[in-house]
Amino acid sequence: MKKHLLAVALACGLGLGMPAPALAGFAEGASAYNGGRYDVALREITPLARAGNADAQHLLGLMYYMGRGVKRDYKLALEWHRKAALQGKADAQYVVGAMYYTGNAVPQDQKVAVQWFRRAAEQGHADAQYALGLMVRYQVAGMPQDMVIAYMLWNLASAGGNNNATAQRAAVARLMSQEQIEEAQALSRNWKPGTALPANSRSGVVPGN
Repeated sequence: MKKHLLAVALACGLGLGMPAPALAGFAEGASAYNGGRYDVALREITPLARAGNADAQHLLGLMYYMGRGVKRDYKLALEWHRKAALQGKADAQYVVGAMYYTGNAVPQDQKVAVQWFRRAAEQGHADAQYALGLMVRYQVAGMPQDMVIAYMLWNLASAGGNNNATAQRAAVARLMSQEQIEEAQALSRNWKPGTALPANSRSGVVPGN
């Protein structure tokens, strides 16, 4: 079950549409990509990506990942996404985490995946928050199972528009005490994007972890 849930989380996240462009020069390429004119998108985006624009690097990486306008090449997809991720692009950080989680173009390393998911989640990336919640809930990569933190992450992801997180939050709530739910809700209210997410809670760690 946990493998299936995480696979769904990663697949959904990789299918995200492009956000609003940061530069006027990026707008034409993003519009072409969203309109299925991948040859135009490639022509517009590639120079920007090579010049260091993180939005363009993320989009170029997505084109290589999906095989849109170019031959599918996961290694190049990772290379461009990593460049954007290192500049703080949350969408790219999520994709890099997903590729490490699945072992796509890199040796599988779930601990590295957690690091990248966390970086994206701490910027408010809803899909990264959802994936990280699953990893906490099911003790992936040696993470301690903590119902409160999982609930908190899914609460944040749900507020960010991730419908799967809403269902997972409801499911885990049935296993929690009122005290745990209240702590999770308080953690959610008090957390601000751009700050560290808590690694553990006061009341939610499952005994034996």
